[in-house]
Amino acid sequence: MGEVWRAFDETLGRPVAVKLLLPHDSDHTASSRFRLEAQTAGRLSHPNVVGVLDFGEFEGRLFLVMELVEGGSLDGVLAVSGPLPVERVAHIASQAAVGLAVAHRQGIVHRDIKPANLLLGADDTLKIGDFGIARFLDDPGAALTATGQIVGTSLYLAPERALGRTAGPASDVYSLGCVLYQLLTGRPPFQADSPLAVLHQHLDSTPAPPRQMRTDLPAAFENYLLGLLAKEPESRPTAEEVADWFGRGAWRGAPEPLPVEHLGHSRPNGPHATGPHATGPRAAVPAALGAAPAAHSHGGFAPAADTEWRTSVHRAATRRPKLPLLRRSRLAAVLGGAGLFIAALLVGMLWFSPS
Repeated sequence: MGEVWRAFDETLGRPVAVKLLLPHDSDHTASSRFRLEAQTAGRLSHPNVVGVLDFGEFEGRLFLVMELVEGGSLDGVLAVSGPLPVERVAHIASQAAVGLAVAHRQGIVHRDIKPANLLLGADDTLKIGDFGIARFLDDPGAALTATGQIVGTSLYLAPERALGRTAGPASDVYSLGCVLYQLLTGRPPFQADSPLAVLHQHLDSTPAPPRQMRTDLPAAFENYLLGLLAKEPESRPTAEEVADWFGRGAWRGAPEPLPVEHLGHSRPNGPHATGPHATGPRAAVPAALGAAPAAHSHGGFAPAADTEWRTSVHRAATRRPKLPLLRRSRLAAVLGGAGLFIAALLVGMLWFSPS
């Protein structure tokens, strides 16, 4: 779509990045999409989003002036170092989710979250860039694509988009899940010889659990990551929930108390959970160590249940309350009468038997 140049702003005395639109004789929407990118990014002002400083035209070519991010993209980091340490991936996840949450609150869906569009500053601050194919939720026509055309990168495309449905905030969350999976394992969750085959895998295949390739990955992290890759958009957490979950270090598997309504009563040293933590409408679902509802709410897989909790539940389920004395007396009388009847029946049969 364009070239990005390092430049110097003589008025403000600072280095900047200038994106210059290349001639696109065959694509009449390129100019409109470029203007849309400027308009979209211009609505966002946040440390985790690449800032837009200016937009204009020079000698018949459009240009976009942005803040210069010195550290390169995650794509380049992967090419040089391969899979990243778990702690660093969690830090990246938190920052990317914060940036997406800011965009989603402004009614903007990025639609092309991938390693090449996630930039790292010199201080390791992550910034989301390239809103070139973003769309406004309040303006479906702003996508500027032909009917049925899928815009995005197949390796990171959400299943609903593979079906041609409109991208929503949950689509960005799925793409982020694909990126995190690649940062941890060195490869995307799905790969094939053609983009079409990759789309089919997004629709029908289950990604291999990343702990098969990363034994140092906490089970809580794997569980939550697979939740981001849920096939149904409504089963994924929001970007804001993802930012909160990673930001407070829940990925380490730190114990969290189960809700009181799940236990039925409170215990001083009660069971704890390490699974995903939901806020908002999913807050009532137990954050579950071995609790199936939490795995369902995020589309992931819950780790094994706490042994102590399982044992106490089993004992509670098998314990029988003592029957009142009157009920026990009646039961004994009924059983005794039935026994006498059966005995008399057997004696009569033997007495009158021909043999």
